Amino acid sequence: MIKRMIIMIVGVVLIVGGILGFKFMMASGTKKFLSTMGAPPQTVSTMEAASTDWQQALDAVGTVRAVNGADLSAEVAGIVQTLSFDSGADVDKDSVLVQLRGDDDIAKLQALQAQAKLAQVTLDRDQKQLKAQAVSQATVDNDIATLNSAKAQVDAQQALNDKKTIRAPFAGHLGIRQVDVGQYLNPGSTIVSLQQLDPIYIDFNMPEQALAQVAEGQKVAAHIDALPNTSFDGEVTAVNSRVDEATRNVQVRASFKNPDHKLLPGMFAHVNITVGEPQKFVTLPQTAITYNPYGNTVYLVTGPDDKPVAQQTFVTTGQQRGDQVAILTGVKEGDTVITSGQLKLRNGSPLIINNEIQPKNDANPKPVDK
Repeated sequence: MIKRMIIMIVGVVLIVGGILGFKFMMASGTKKFLSTMGAPPQTVSTMEAASTDWQQALDAVGTVRAVNGADLSAEVAGIVQTLSFDSGADVDKDSVLVQLRGDDDIAKLQALQAQAKLAQVTLDRDQKQLKAQAVSQATVDNDIATLNSAKAQVDAQQALNDKKTIRAPFAGHLGIRQVDVGQYLNPGSTIVSLQQLDPIYIDFNMPEQALAQVAEGQKVAAHIDALPNTSFDGEVTAVNSRVDEATRNVQVRASFKNPDHKLLPGMFAHVNITVGEPQKFVTLPQTAITYNPYGNTVYLVTGPDDKPVAQQTFVTTGQQRGDQVAILTGVKEGDTVITSGQLKLRNGSPLIINNEIQPKNDANPKPVDK
């Protein structure tokens, strides 16, 4: 019985050992077979890293704002008697735009002026009689008070009449009129928009960390989505005196010349402020960079010319400019960098270089109209 058990155990051990040995031989053979085959080469595009002048800049978004802008309205109620402007016209300061009907007010003014003249005549007569001691000083004092009151009523009525005439408070460009002749206007009803368009402002916000780099007189370039192929040059004219407590941003204002009135209040603007002196950096297209949580990398081409291979290296990236990225460390001028096709690459991967098609590498790309 015992001999049978020993024989069975030995048999099981031999069988298991045979199976494990067979698997080991198969695995070793597979590795040798794969090693003899080698990894297939990958087709990539490359470029030689070169240094370019790089002007550091701060980017922001802002809103176009008129130097002076207002929606004109009447202070008093009335019926529109005349309109003295056309929609979209340029007007000078104090130009008459709208005249409200004011016949009753004019008549009232004339009555008050007549009362003031009578008070003046009465005062002059009583002053002469005072010298002859025909009237008392109290009578003359009362005449002076009556005259002053009559003049004040004339001035008040004249101010009311003047409010019936709406004038341009500053020179500028009119919008579309919102009233018609014969229309009754309530106080505060919008008549027309008036905007001073040249020069014009762009207001934008910068983080408080950028305060040390922003100052009055700095050059500013603005790009408008509605005008994709146009750049506007201006300069910083003011930096707000306080930082917003909620966002920790500071408001900055830049002034731009706008003789053609291409910039209109309310437009959305991309703003770029040049900072410091130009520096030289190695630049690469953004497609050459592989961004990872543990660090950004690029692939360099190494090995002999007839058998190039890929070599991964870590890089420190700087600012972006259009399609380009500034490389601070990791790539030096003259290195051959893989710009596309690196998805399946590993260290030592053989390469086939095809530079017929290159990724975009424009520092200031512009949209193409199709």
